[in-house]
Amino acid sequence: MFRVSNFVVGLANTLVMLVGASAIGYSIYMFVHQDVTDCESAIRAPLLTTGIILLVVSLIGVIGSCFKENVAMVSYLVILFAGIAALMAFSIFLFFVTNKGAGHVVSGRGYREYHTVDFSTWLNGFVGGKRWVGIRSCLAEASVCDELSDGRVSQIADAFYHKNLSPIQSGCCKPPSDCNFQFKNATFWMPPGKNATKVTTENGDCDAWSNVQTELCFNCNACKAGVLANIREKWRHLLVFNICLLILIIAVCSCGCRARRNNLTATESDRA
Repeated sequence: MFRVSNFVVGLANTLVMLVGASAIGYSIYMFVHQDVTDCESAIRAPLLTTGIILLVVSLIGVIGSCFKENVAMVSYLVILFAGIAALMAFSIFLFFVTNKGAGHVVSGRGYREYHTVDFSTWLNGFVGGKRWVGIRSCLAEASVCDELSDGRVSQIADAFYHKNLSPIQSGCCKPPSDCNFQFKNATFWMPPGKNATKVTTENGDCDAWSNVQTELCFNCNACKAGVLANIREKWRHLLVFNICLLILIIAVCSCGCRARRNNLTATESDRA
């Protein structure tokens, strides 16, 4: 008799198998098509690897639960236990490395500004060295500042100053506030005169700013910090996802243990 726990494990793994197959299919699509951007192509290999792992593990689970193969079920449970331990360790790690970097409130502004020193050393590694060249290229391809070029926000300083900019827009699409640049439009700023305050000369991002629309502040540390803030936000979302996934895996693992007992009972019955 097919037990409920076997059905639950089989159904869950069938769904995961479909997700894995979809990931593999999409990664192959990106490998085949040449019109994929450099930013999109960066996820091809990780997506393919993830898809293969999900497909293989879920296939083992289906074989173990639906065909009552004890060796497959034991292997599946071992993988799940290892996955639970890894997810718990990874979630704790994520909590600590993303605990800093909330951004600085700027007086009279609707947005926050970010500094690379506010983020963990591990996160800073994402924008260090040659990695930043690729990220900067992706930012230019994605036209992250184009949204600021239209409408009232583009032309009126007060409207711009009170707009809730994303971390990347705040760091990459305008000069830092302490540079005291003069607003002309959202992506065109004039540097201060000779009577600029001392803090202006101390901020290297002030010299890095360019009114060339494909450059802007993409070479600024503030832009790196904005990207880090965005990465931090994604990792925090991943932390919540990991916790939910952990609960789900524990539930499936519990059903898997019951399914294994059912398999053993069925085997003993067949022998009798």
